[in-house]
Amino acid sequence: MKKIDLACIVDDDPIFVYGAKRMLELANFCNGFLIFHNGHDALFKLKALIESKEELPDLILLDLNMPIMDGWQFLDNFTKIKVEKEIIIYIVSSSIDPIDIEKSKTYASVSNFVVKPITFDKIIELMQEITAH
Repeated sequence: MKKIDLACIVDDDPIFVYGAKRMLELANFCNGFLIFHNGHDALFKLKALIESKEELPDLILLDLNMPIMDGWQFLDNFTKIKVEKEIIIYIVSSSIDPIDIEKSKTYASVSNFVVKPITFDKIIELMQEITAH
């Protein structure tokens, strides 16, 4: 399976971040990580990377419920930015609310909605989806 270069995790839960990062490493999923604890920090840094034409992530794992700027606010702002590179976005949330799942489908940039906890098998499935992308 194809390994991506850079993955971005946007989540305020340090236990989830640690677990997801560890599973991505074990699956040999990517070469590196960008970690942000809220949508505001992620948006600010990704905008800076775009403007300076630095390397952008191939994938963003985005939580919905975060302080300062939640996942929806991040998406609303990030989708307005012109990005030449395709960035695959997966919402990874503890929400099982059908309204959240349906809302995620309204964003063309969101590839899928994954309910936490994320498992090793789910990581492998994501790798297969990305390879087929």
